[in-house]
Amino acid sequence: MRRAALGLAVLGACGNGSGKPLDSGLVSDAPALTCQPVSGTHVTMRLVATTNGPGILATSPPDDPRVFVIEQQGRIRILTDDKLSTTPFLDIGDIMACCGEQGLLGLAFHPQYKTNGTFFVFYTTSNANVLARYQVSATDPDRADPASGVVVLSIPDFATNHNGGMLEFGPDGYLYIGTGDGGGGGDPQQNGQNTSTLLAKMLRIDVDTKDPGKEYSIPPGNPFASGGGAPEVFMYGLRNPWRWSFDRGTGDLWIGDVGQDAIEELDFLPAGMQAGTNLGWHMYEADACYAAPCSPSGIHMPEFERNHSTGWCSIIGGQVYRGSCYPDLVGTYFFTDYCAHVLATAKLGAGNIVVDFPGSSVVAPPNAPVDGFPETPSSLHADSRGELYLTTTTCCGTSLLGGVYHLEAGP
Repeated sequence: MRRAALGLAVLGACGNGSGKPLDSGLVSDAPALTCQPVSGTHVTMRLVATTNGPGILATSPPDDPRVFVIEQQGRIRILTDDKLSTTPFLDIGDIMACCGEQGLLGLAFHPQYKTNGTFFVFYTTSNANVLARYQVSATDPDRADPASGVVVLSIPDFATNHNGGMLEFGPDGYLYIGTGDGGGGGDPQQNGQNTSTLLAKMLRIDVDTKDPGKEYSIPPGNPFASGGGAPEVFMYGLRNPWRWSFDRGTGDLWIGDVGQDAIEELDFLPAGMQAGTNLGWHMYEADACYAAPCSPSGIHMPEFERNHSTGWCSIIGGQVYRGSCYPDLVGTYFFTDYCAHVLATAKLGAGNIVVDFPGSSVVAPPNAPVDGFPETPSSLHADSRGELYLTTTTCCGTSLLGGVYHLEAGP
């Protein structure tokens, strides 16, 4: 993220990678979560757990009832029945740099996690941003094997800020990686418009096959797979895509790209219209010329902007609700901002994004430390069922705790 907002804020022997079922001990036997659908668009955020230090992201393996919560200092803990595990699923705090905008920033489970036990993390060191692959323990589904870690990609970085870090598998089965411009201010190394660097990009790689000398291969549809830029690059011109997500119903891509000094932006890329997109940085900050000469030709301008004079400072891209508990929210995109800490919504209509969905409102959860939406949000992301969880870097009146909230709705 743009400022010190967050600091306050490998394949092991047990994984076969073949798609064949692993030992049954690797799969959680927790019952699938169900809910009684509730009508209404009156949204509340219920605090369900607190983290030890900043909470960064909550996500799930496919078809798994558990929610895995990232703590910035390097821990991943499992949320089950509104309780966080006391023993971490994984703790890599001793191999990474933290905190400020550094730390354990991203987590994505392989689409076949249930059979291959593979997951990926994104973390920072003193001079690099690292994508690593890990395996679940051969004997305990609630523990990862810390010795299984393999560095898949290490991207040299010259500063501590603007690290991106969000990971997701796309509907095509490839792994997408959002990277920041490397830090400093104003993109001093001009990474945004340089397609030969891996900073300030959306990367896409195939983690199921390997090119010579790499732990991954290049998907043939990548725009620079045959030359003209780094083959891993899928989109470019991003400043710090801290949080972004695919719509699980449509394959559309929503990116919250943190601004420089003046404007926060939200970008919407429909499925099939994403590869090779130039989002403009550092020529443009949102739709405003930042580094002249500026030319709008070939630039994808944002669908939504908020100026810092309105209280926004670091946009937190969220996710389209595709759960079953609150049917009236289905198709609504929820997002927020670190400083404004308000719940913003968008829906697609007639090819346009309509912001501030009519009828949606936010009330203070009964155990919130302040009135209104929780402060210091860091992520708003879905579990395997499509239900949304908000994480915060502080909670309950202290910087020693972060929060995990469940988005809920009613009449």
